[in-house]
Amino acid sequence: MVNRAVLAHRLFTGISRRHLACLVEVLAVPWQAGVEGRRHAARGGARKQAAGAGARHQLVFVDRLVATLIHLRHDLPHSVLGLLFGVDRSTITRAIAEIRTLLAERGCAVPDRPGLRLRTMADVFAYAQAEGIELRLDATEIQVRRPPAGRGGRRAFVSGKKKQNTMKATVIADWQGRTLWTDTLRPGRMHDATAARNEGIAVCFQHFPDVEVLLDDGYLGLSRDHRGQAITPPRKPRPGALPGRVEQWECDRHGHSSDRITVEHALADHKRWKQLTRWTHRRDRLPDTYRAIASLVSDRTINA
Repeated sequence: MVNRAVLAHRLFTGISRRHLACLVEVLAVPWQAGVEGRRHAARGGARKQAAGAGARHQLVFVDRLVATLIHLRHDLPHSVLGLLFGVDRSTITRAIAEIRTLLAERGCAVPDRPGLRLRTMADVFAYAQAEGIELRLDATEIQVRRPPAGRGGRRAFVSGKKKQNTMKATVIADWQGRTLWTDTLRPGRMHDATAARNEGIAVCFQHFPDVEVLLDDGYLGLSRDHRGQAITPPRKPRPGALPGRVEQWECDRHGHSSDRITVEHALADHKRWKQLTRWTHRRDRLPDTYRAIASLVSDRTINA
């Protein structure tokens, strides 16, 4: 059996012991509740033996958590992790599926609010209005495997921008580039603004009129529909405009880009996790994986 500390700090270099201890404390109870719930359903009633009786887990909870973190960070195959932890590959597969779901359901951490987690776009807008924070929103695409020939909806994943099969994630960050929220991923062919609308951003603008969101040129439709809240770069002057007008446009556009660049930094933090550089597994598992990684990245806000 390998030493957990060695695995956590040599293989999974993006997390501290303090952060790992916090994850164990937060996730152990819901994981144990899920285990007992599945056992209750399998038995069809209450347990007949006292708590603690029966077979023990071959892979304890801490090892399950560390194996999942290593898999998310380095995308090591389940069979390799099975060799490292001295268990069968199927045990690692089940452990990763359980822990990944728990991580995805945590939501994103909030600066200076250790007990508060943001799970929906409405949560983010409510937090931004209460704290007077200007938000940054952008989308990123992750390459996925091409769906089999003959399957319906195959062309929906072909991105017009990347010319690849992708899935698109929408991310909201604050002025320091700290991740506040990410959505359920959409097929890569969907437009950035459409993906944001499908998550209910129009309703959020309506209910939180004081919130401003910095966007890029891909969200001009939102800027038209929600003036003063959805802020996109200034439009380029027409040919023949006065030199002073062109110079002012360049200055304004540069200022907008400098303010919005922090969300690009947040997306770069996510892409440092190898599983998000190119997704080679089943597409239906990518949304939970992305939300789990965004949750872990956001934890640095309160665990720095």
